[in-house]
Amino acid sequence: MISKASIDQVYETARLEEVIGDFVQLKKSGSNYKGLSPFSDERSPSFMVSPVKQIWKDFSSGKGGNVVAFLMEHEHFTYPEAIKYLAKKYNIEIEETEQSNEQKIAQDNRESLYLVSEYASKYFQNTLHKTDQGKAIGLSYFKERGFTDETIKKFDLGYCLDEWQGFTDEALKKGYQLEFLEQSGLTIVKGEKRFDRFKGRVMFPIQSMSGRVLGFGGRILTNDKKAAKYLNSPESIIYYKSKVLYGIYHAKQSIAKEDNCYLVEGYTDVIQFHQTGIHNVVSSSGTALTSDQIRLINRLTKNITVLFDGDAAGMRASLRGIDLILEQGMNVRVCTFPVGDDPDSFARQNTLSELKTYLDENAKDFIQFKASVLYEEAKNDPIKKADTIRDIMNSISKIPDRIKKEIYIQECARIMDISEQVLFSSLAQLNNKNTKEATPDYNNDPRAFDVIKNEEPPQKVDVQYILERKIIELLLLYGNRTEDFEDLILKENDKGDLELEPVKHQVKVFEKIFLDLQEDEMEFSNTKFKTLYFKIIDILNQNPDFKVDTFINAVDQDMAQDVTSILMEDERHSLSDWERKDIFPKSKSETVAQLVSETILSLRCHLIDRKVKGFQAETFQNKNEVNRNILEEVKDYYGLKILLSRKLNRVL
Repeated sequence: MISKASIDQVYETARLEEVIGDFVQLKKSGSNYKGLSPFSDERSPSFMVSPVKQIWKDFSSGKGGNVVAFLMEHEHFTYPEAIKYLAKKYNIEIEETEQSNEQKIAQDNRESLYLVSEYASKYFQNTLHKTDQGKAIGLSYFKERGFTDETIKKFDLGYCLDEWQGFTDEALKKGYQLEFLEQSGLTIVKGEKRFDRFKGRVMFPIQSMSGRVLGFGGRILTNDKKAAKYLNSPESIIYYKSKVLYGIYHAKQSIAKEDNCYLVEGYTDVIQFHQTGIHNVVSSSGTALTSDQIRLINRLTKNITVLFDGDAAGMRASLRGIDLILEQGMNVRVCTFPVGDDPDSFARQNTLSELKTYLDENAKDFIQFKASVLYEEAKNDPIKKADTIRDIMNSISKIPDRIKKEIYIQECARIMDISEQVLFSSLAQLNNKNTKEATPDYNNDPRAFDVIKNEEPPQKVDVQYILERKIIELLLLYGNRTEDFEDLILKENDKGDLELEPVKHQVKVFEKIFLDLQEDEMEFSNTKFKTLYFKIIDILNQNPDFKVDTFINAVDQDMAQDVTSILMEDERHSLSDWERKDIFPKSKSETVAQLVSETILSLRCHLIDRKVKGFQAETFQNKNEVNRNILEEVKDYYGLKILLSRKLNRVL
């Protein structure tokens, strides 16, 4: 665990605008910076950075937060990875909290494996570029595949000498322990003998989402029929094949931005697509697709496009495994290349524009694709056709969304020339008891497929939500400021009528809000705002040097997200550059006391309305017994509302 002192130091040192400036081109906009959203395609800036508050907000996607939240969203780091990234950027030494002996050993082992893997990657790259054997065999192979020097460097491609223990001996000389060389799978140990696992192979480092080397894939270049063409590192405590996707480190930003992930089979498919200009592509590295790999993609997008070559047998085998994607509730499309082509060769032979056009025009919905492919094989054989329909229905049953299920059933019925009623019955048999109960009887209800227009009433504005949100905003921005307030004291005049008498006094904003809410026994109805309110009041009471950025860094990510949304909402208007149009809006900070008073008074008026409506409901329930006391209370409340409305300059 990273110590709290280290985390605090990172937050104090890191400058949000500097960190985000490494990823987004920012332009000064008043006291803030603005730029194009890194999370969506847009032409007008909707991304705002506040150096003063040390928070950012992306109005196109709704995302926002502090510097760590940006790295977690943009780079898809974990929290510790984000802290370590910032520490490295600002040369801060990270302190780890005390761990048990077991934790230390486990941590040391993991770190040792990472270090061995990083060393191996650099060794293989050096061998590729600096040795005669590497240049003549490894580099020549990559050049033949059409990879440029830039691409080879980007993916850290390398070569392992065709010697039994060339790498192992060199690693041991450098002080790396044989224990970790063996655990990582780089070295095979048999008694007193040791061998390089990847002897004579070109090397493809496999990286985590944060860029750390986990393992390797190696391709043999000789025609040795006894040796596997491709060889992967064995699983270790840092490398689990089922939880890793090749290319995810280089593809993650593009996948999130394009909202789609291309899934291919091999290393060279990924690399060739990248070189052509399509970066949102990953590979399962020759292993069967797993739920963990799908969940990795699901963190970035709900859309997957699976790319197949023209090998029909391989395509059918892959189709059987992709039902897992449907179970995750993701949208799957499939694109096949012409016979004799795979993603690597097709990308090599076509320009970026041609490749994009082909993918757009030939990608089909997965269920439609499966139905059309299997139908061609079974259309003249009734028994095969029935089996094909069952296979398709099994895939449809995996989909959690009932609307999608119905659409796919309609499409399957059209392609297979079979009634929808039969397919719905088949689906009911495949589902569990709960699904059966929820599924209508489509055979007996002729209205089941009628489209009914649902007239929904217009959404009402939640006034209390807006006012409570405004109170939180005022506390965060101006809680510690001292302002001159004009309080209204309810007094009886000479005629016996109630009237509001103004009384001026000086007090801090948070004290004014707290006392006013307490006096009228006003409580927050929104749970999140209620939690935030008491947390802010507590900190302001104890710490006169309250700072928004410090507060955001101290709360959990969900609460930080809420705070960011509240604070940055007004900044949206600065994106319009009103000053350039000779419009100079008044700064909110110039009218803090007025804003506070109006917000509290508006909340009082709203709560009076609610109270009166409650009395009305009670009166309607007891029509025969009109309660004079209730009528008196309604009259008093209404009179108070008139007084408050006059103060707010509102006409009733």
